[in-house]
Amino acid sequence: MATVLSGTSGALYYKPAGTKATFAEANVDVADDEITVATYLNLKVGDPVVFSVVNTETGDSGTGTLPAGISAATTYYVITYTAATGVLKVSATAGGSSVAITDDGTAVAPNAFQVEYASYAAVGDVREWSFEITREEIDVTTIGQSLGQYAPFRRYITGFADGEGSCMVYTTDDDTNLSNRMIQDVLQRQQTGASFKLYIDRVMSGSTPSAALSRSVEFEAVLTSASLTVNPDDAQMVEIAFRPAGTPTFDFSKS
Repeated sequence: MATVLSGTSGALYYKPAGTKATFAEANVDVADDEITVATYLNLKVGDPVVFSVVNTETGDSGTGTLPAGISAATTYYVITYTAATGVLKVSATAGGSSVAITDDGTAVAPNAFQVEYASYAAVGDVREWSFEITREEIDVTTIGQSLGQYAPFRRYITGFADGEGSCMVYTTDDDTNLSNRMIQDVLQRQQTGASFKLYIDRVMSGSTPSAALSRSVEFEAVLTSASLTVNPDDAQMVEIAFRPAGTPTFDFSKS
């Protein structure tokens, strides 16, 4: 049975790099049912994506109306994406036909439309993950201290926090496997959208982890290195290093 003590209840969930971008009304092509987003992203055929309106200054939800034919409540699937031009087409079903866009919507600056990978997906070929949190020390020692028999001690306060982590991933023959995609993402120039949800204790509710009962650390990330090991005696494995791109969300409560 999986327990926190055994470590087998842990898991690594991931959103691929290069799968998040904003676009404006002018980037919506009603005639061809196309949307032009950023070039050289990492969107792949079959990727589940969602659309929203965001405030580009704050990163929070924005004010506006999505292009007609696209709903914020629906998960769409990439059917084509051309990296050199940034032209994207999506379907309401996996492998389906292109969504019919009948209006370019409304998003007045600083608002914009956003497309991003729909939700975290479990990476099934992870051997282990680690994540370390550190704090800077700021020396605030003052002069004028009273001297006695023993040397005076310096005084410190805490400064910025930082984190870094890594995971050990087995390589497979499946090119569509998310673990293989994570390895490729290290080389992705635009890593916007890359996110980790590291479960210390994953408790399932049906087919998805329970947000109330699981313990996790979640953050947008940058992938910094991949170290490959190949020999005749062991399973082929890659160590991927990453660090947070912002402040992580720590959920250690079980209620």
